Amino acid sequence: MTELVSEISKGSFKALSRAISLVENKAGGFADILLNLPATSPSAIVGITGPPGAGKSTLVDALIGEIVSAGKTVGVLCVDPSSPFNLGALLGDRIRMNKWYTHANVFIRSLANRGSLGGLHPSIIEITDVMKAFGFDYIIIETVGVGQSEIEIAGLADTTVIVLVPEAGDEVQTMKAGLMEIGDIFVVNKADRPDADAFEKTLKKVFRTSHSHYAVPVVKTIASQHVGIAELFAKIKLHNESDKRTDKHLWLLTEKAYYLIASKRMAGIHKEWIFDLIKAQLADEKEFNLYQFIEEIEENKLK
Repeated sequence: MTELVSEISKGSFKALSRAISLVENKAGGFADILLNLPATSPSAIVGITGPPGAGKSTLVDALIGEIVSAGKTVGVLCVDPSSPFNLGALLGDRIRMNKWYTHANVFIRSLANRGSLGGLHPSIIEITDVMKAFGFDYIIIETVGVGQSEIEIAGLADTTVIVLVPEAGDEVQTMKAGLMEIGDIFVVNKADRPDADAFEKTLKKVFRTSHSHYAVPVVKTIASQHVGIAELFAKIKLHNESDKRTDKHLWLLTEKAYYLIASKRMAGIHKEWIFDLIKAQLADEKEFNLYQFIEEIEENKLK
């Protein structure tokens, strides 16, 4: 697998696609790929998140155009809802972005979220690190858009962009604090709709009264018409150039490490398996102690 990683670093889209598939499905040799990844990468990770209907895909499409026009390379991971039948990406065709599929500076990959509540693929950290080995200037990750539970994107992206629409004005007051805190840049998309200016002022007022470590930019866009995209890209570049060696950056790395350790320790443990064990134990015994049951599982797993 060292050769595969070497081919990725040389700019092979074919090798990159193969490596992502191996890591995504945890197929043979995937661990060797991860262990041989380079320690550093020039890639800036941009997370695009927000509620359904905010126009995230259209915004990403426009942002790709801006990045390409600047002579930069970009890799895009689109995390889609899973098909209930085969767990594949339901919107895998990404019709809005199809003009970029053959572009030499653009790589697009659709991933199914496979039921993950946070709107991301279970192996998104590992897949992103494989993408970083290619050396893209920018890597964009677009989440499913499942609402406020997608806060986990902040643990992955260098810059988190929250996309909202003017109709969300009344919801800002009731939004979970977490969603408001993770955003490095807020976008009011579809800004040609009524109340866009009022919504922009509301957002800026929220951030002025918060104790943010810096002034959170609010950018108005009409992604379908490419309006405001240049300003958004400028804000992304500015944020990416800022000093990342903050406590927040260290905590994000901590979150990644914690998630990967937890995933490794839980390998092989599935709810269906636990269900069958409990069912069998209840059939043999009238009393069931949950904590003794957990201890038995831990002991057997460690053997």
